[in-house]
Amino acid sequence: QVQLAESGGGLVQPGGSLKLSCVVSGGTINRYTMGWFRQAPGKEREFVGAIRWSGSTMSPSGSMSGRFTISRSVAKNTLDLQMNSLLPEDTAVYSCAATTNVRITESDFYYYWGQGTQVTVSA
Repeated sequence: QVQLAESGGGLVQPGGSLKLSCVVSGGTINRYTMGWFRQAPGKEREFVGAIRWSGSTMSPSGSMSGRFTISRSVAKNTLDLQMNSLLPEDTAVYSCAATTNVRITESDFYYYWGQGTQVTVSA
C-alpha cells in the first residue's frame, strides 16, 4: 500500500519561502505521476502541479507560475514543492497525491493522498 506523508508547512510572512516535502513509502515514486494540490478554506481543491512518472513536469500556472517549483528525488523517493514569494492567498492545506491516470490535473483521478500540511501566509 502506497503511503504519502507531507512535511514542511507552517506560518510564514508574505514574501517568504517554504519547501514542502512528500515522502513516498510502499511504492516507487517514478512509477506514478505525483501531484501537489491545495485547498483554501471555503474553496475547492486546486491543482498546483505535477511530475509524471517519466520525469516531465506540469509546472504550476496562473498565480503560482514563477513562484512555485516542483521536483522529485527518485533516490530518496520524495516529491518537493518549493514556494517562493508567498502571498496571503497561498494560505491553504497542501497535499501530495499519486496516480497512474493521465488526467493529472483532476484530484478525483488520484489514488493515494497524504494527510496534508497547513501553509499559512500572514504578517
